[in-house]
Amino acid sequence: MTSLLSVHAPVTCLNQLFRQCADKFPNHPAVLSGQTRIDHETLGRRSDQIAAGLAGRGVRRGDRVALYSPNCPEFVMVYVGILKAGAVVVPVNLLINHREVAYVLNDAGIRGLLIHHQLDDRVAAIQRDVAGLEFAARFGEGGDLTTTLAGLLDERAPAPEIAIDPKHDLAAILYTSGTTGFPKGAMLTHANLVANTRSVHAAMKWRSGEDRVLVVLPMFHAFAATVGLLTPLTNGCALIPVPRFEPDAVAEAIQRHQATIFLGVPSMYGVLLRLRDDKLALLRSLRFGIVGGAAMPVAALHQFEERSGIRLYEGDGPTECSPVTCVNPIDGYTKPGTVGLPVPQVEMKIVGDDGRDLPDGEVGEIAVRGPNVMKGYWKQPEATAEVFLGEWLLTGDLGTRDQDGYFSIVDRKKDLIIVNGMNVYPRMIEEILYAYPGMREVAVVGEYSELHGEVPVAFVALDANPAPTEKMLRDYCRESLGRHQVPKRFILLAELPKNAAGKILKRELRKQGEIERGVTGL
Repeated sequence: MTSLLSVHAPVTCLNQLFRQCADKFPNHPAVLSGQTRIDHETLGRRSDQIAAGLAGRGVRRGDRVALYSPNCPEFVMVYVGILKAGAVVVPVNLLINHREVAYVLNDAGIRGLLIHHQLDDRVAAIQRDVAGLEFAARFGEGGDLTTTLAGLLDERAPAPEIAIDPKHDLAAILYTSGTTGFPKGAMLTHANLVANTRSVHAAMKWRSGEDRVLVVLPMFHAFAATVGLLTPLTNGCALIPVPRFEPDAVAEAIQRHQATIFLGVPSMYGVLLRLRDDKLALLRSLRFGIVGGAAMPVAALHQFEERSGIRLYEGDGPTECSPVTCVNPIDGYTKPGTVGLPVPQVEMKIVGDDGRDLPDGEVGEIAVRGPNVMKGYWKQPEATAEVFLGEWLLTGDLGTRDQDGYFSIVDRKKDLIIVNGMNVYPRMIEEILYAYPGMREVAVVGEYSELHGEVPVAFVALDANPAPTEKMLRDYCRESLGRHQVPKRFILLAELPKNAAGKILKRELRKQGEIERGVTGL
């Protein structure tokens, strides 16, 4: 089938595409979950009623509304309903601690909070600590859709007619990486996200009205939101939201709903590879899997493909780029260990510290240009200016381009750690640990993990006597950090290595960690 979207079609907004999709594919499944089947017509109608409900609560064009929920059918309908109300979606990371949640919601200036009933215990603290919050509404409890969404729906009022300016009006603010302080909000317009869904559709060869994507990566994350939610909903396809990565359950959901595309980080494929043969056979409906979030070892990629018979395609892109910038060609020539070629409409190049273009083969910073590139960071013009070189976004990733135009990421300019595809900021962990009694020096680095991609490891030097145990430090961190941010190991040293200027040398700590794990020279 042909797509509703042409890569070079006129600029439009997501809301128009949702409505066109409901008109063209009314009876095609949009969301599949357990015994639940929601077609595009039902999704359109329910999201219109959510938009009407939000309008009745005073939500207007440009207002920010937070969405705090695990992956589920209601997440999808609420996300679309917020957009149809003309508001800006601010998805909340389920893994971060309360302090960071409050910062994000205050920084975004949210007007309302839409929260899944499983997170009810967090509402009181949020309402206390978020100054501008005017209302909070829960969803997700009950049997049928009307019951689970009862607190949001207005079945009497028509959906609001909102005139969206695609190039300037925001669709989402996604809070993203930073190695100091709290994260920054990447402002993504309707035009940014429409462009990226078009590029994804073309590069990944989606079949409009046919493909079904299983989404176990969190949909508050840019990768899952664009590839796993917006791309199917603007092409008459279906998504299968799964709240937790449990390999047997994922395999059964793929088989039950005949999923054709799977999105995962490298560690997920490693876990799926350990399934029994009869369970692994449940994946055979998949056309392919997409790998993002971190680099996948070439040997692991080949091992998965050989045992499962399913092709994997590595790609990449930062949140600031909506986020997909490149992917290995689907059904084409792939280069394992690379992140592939730029997707349609996107340009990429390698630049040096002076901003000049570097020749193929040289390591430099990856820069991106295209209609998918964010408007900027929310309320941070200086931080925005720092990452732009004219029209080009500086991604902070160090990489190379080969003679065939394939890009590889070799390192990160910042010390960002990626755990299961989620950003972890070392400085935030360090600040928590520096408050521990007797803490003299601390540095947090990332360590390779077969299960999680990376995990944080803390090197510490203390004056405390007796020295705390690892359990004591871990319990201390758990009071203030999300579970993915808590260091998996604590290594006590008399003193941390430093350069002549007194700066802690994290590269030496990484090397020491490799020696301890016996991987030096591998």
